[in-house]
Amino acid sequence: VELVGEGQVALFIATPGQLNIQPRIDGALDAIAESGAPIEAIDIATGASLEEELSTVEAWYLGNQEATGMFAVDAGSTQAVGQVVRDQSARDNALVGAGGYDLLPETVELVSEGVLDFTIDQQPYLQGFLPTLYLYLYKLSGGVVTPPETNTGLVFLDSSSAQLFLETASRFEGDAEEQAIVEPVG
Repeated sequence: VELVGEGQVALFIATPGQLNIQPRIDGALDAIAESGAPIEAIDIATGASLEEELSTVEAWYLGNQEATGMFAVDAGSTQAVGQVVRDQSARDNALVGAGGYDLLPETVELVSEGVLDFTIDQQPYLQGFLPTLYLYLYKLSGGVVTPPETNTGLVFLDSSSAQLFLETASRFEGDAEEQAIVEPVG
């Protein structure tokens, strides 16, 4: 809402009803409605393959070049939004905002280049590491230390922070396979 202000906004979702992404689009639609902003939000199913997502996003954009925003709630659709914004020079038209979820390598590059305004990192390393640690502590303590419900939080990448993800070779948030100690930034 803050990014686009008004106009037609597309919200793309790979597989409507999927429990890991449907709440995202529902929340976005609710926030837009509650804001009272003059935004016409449209949710669009893109499909489960990158090729299908890209062709759906592109087809929608070509028919709606007056749109002020395109956002996605899954990895493939987010990458597709970025590709369409870049390939169709959408920023030269009415498009004000574009972004989404997840850290596919091309998505991070598109954010770094300013093609996408943001992407949301759900910290998948922590999502896998913490439950393993909790189960270890549960076993070690004889069941006294029980695994808690943990929200790993969200990290918003924009053009100023995405470069760190592109430059850091780490198996935590990157593509390195070998163990390495990464020095903290700052």
